[in-house]
Amino acid sequence: MTELLNKFEKKINIKFKDKKLLAKSLVHKSHNNEDNNEKLEFLGDRVLGLVFAKVLLKIYPNEKEGIIDKKFANLVNKKTCLLVAKKLELKKFIITGGSYKGLSRSDDKIISDGLEALLGAIFLDQGMVVVEKFILKFWDEFLEKSFITLIDAKTQLQEYSLKVFKTLPIYTIQKQSGPQHSPIFKVEVKIENSKKYYASGTSKKDAQQNAAKKLLTDLNI
Repeated sequence: MTELLNKFEKKINIKFKDKKLLAKSLVHKSHNNEDNNEKLEFLGDRVLGLVFAKVLLKIYPNEKEGIIDKKFANLVNKKTCLLVAKKLELKKFIITGGSYKGLSRSDDKIISDGLEALLGAIFLDQGMVVVEKFILKFWDEFLEKSFITLIDAKTQLQEYSLKVFKTLPIYTIQKQSGPQHSPIFKVEVKIENSKKYYASGTSKKDAQQNAAKKLLTDLNI
């Protein structure tokens, strides 16, 4: 176990004061039902949220809360945690019981939860400054993507129509063409006081998005 911990410390470039904390963060409940990483995961989830709430408000001081919330969700969700965990090759270090070994469908949750447990352990052992530095280092590419994260056109149009007219946009399917396995949908959209806009797509959703984009462009939004 000592060799495993030393190897992992080098991997994350953090020397723990309390090795027991690090060890606990790597223990899944299938290995030890009493002494495992669940509470550290609970803490780490909150630490991650606090760090990005603080960072996003600093980066986007004039942005609407709704947009910041969407950026926040993209940074702290399980999918992003899983990608960071894979970057750290965390699966090699997580200790599981025999019931989980070889079950690939369980791996994703185990290692994403394990990453949050690791954050909890770093916070308790090293403090907020170190854990924030760690998070910003390993989430850097996802934070960078947040700069170009936009609300999709359909949502933007809906928010605008509700705010200005208190009504929802109206979408109508005009036509479906092409073979059944690869259809093309033509959709019409309008809001109050607007003309009708038409667009096509390989799904109803895509066609609606494309039509919404056209209407938003005309509104200069």
